[in-house]
Amino acid sequence: MTEPVRVMLERGKKKKVVAAAFDWPGWDRWGKTDAQSLESLEAYRPRYARVAELAGYGASFGRLGGPEIVEDVPGIGMTDFYGLSGVPASAEKEPMSPADCDRKVALLEATWAYFDATLARVSEELRKGPRGGGREKDVIRRHVVGWEIYDLSKKVGVDYEVDTRDDPVALAAYRRDFAAAIRQYNADGLMARTWFVPFLIRRCAWHMLDHAWELEDRDLTHA
Repeated sequence: MTEPVRVMLERGKKKKVVAAAFDWPGWDRWGKTDAQSLESLEAYRPRYARVAELAGYGASFGRLGGPEIVEDVPGIGMTDFYGLSGVPASAEKEPMSPADCDRKVALLEATWAYFDATLARVSEELRKGPRGGGREKDVIRRHVVGWEIYDLSKKVGVDYEVDTRDDPVALAAYRRDFAAAIRQYNADGLMARTWFVPFLIRRCAWHMLDHAWELEDRDLTHA
């Protein structure tokens, strides 16, 4: 028996539609139409499968069927500008069960591991964009890890210096504290400031994976 992938379509005001598989944090993709966003989501299924495997959920992810659109919601300015989801799904507006929280935290932790491993294996020099642009590898690392420390983790009361990103031991301690804080906020039924805790997990996971996949796409190792 397979179960569908529950998907929320989030519509920008002008040009982008985000397909968010909100039960699988980080598996959000966009397109210019409904069909394109769903096609992009499906195209990234094999890549997300590696994350699910790292989290210990490879078998259940492998049994998933096709997408089922369960919500269709208006987006915000960033939906169009960045192609990211800025709106929580209805299922993300309630506290998670302890088991579901553990599952989603494990998937978030898997995105950290995936991002770190990707950084370690891709080439130092990355493929440039059509007009010679694109951030260098270490700039991407500093942005992705730094933004989570500077802003996202503070939503659940975790306060580390941004320079933590440059110290592997301190970074590991920060991530343990962040995961513990997410669990505690969820158990206490608290908001992550103005965000719901499941949505915070999804946004953190999306940011890690979006840039991990960028690194993979721009890797020159086998060029």
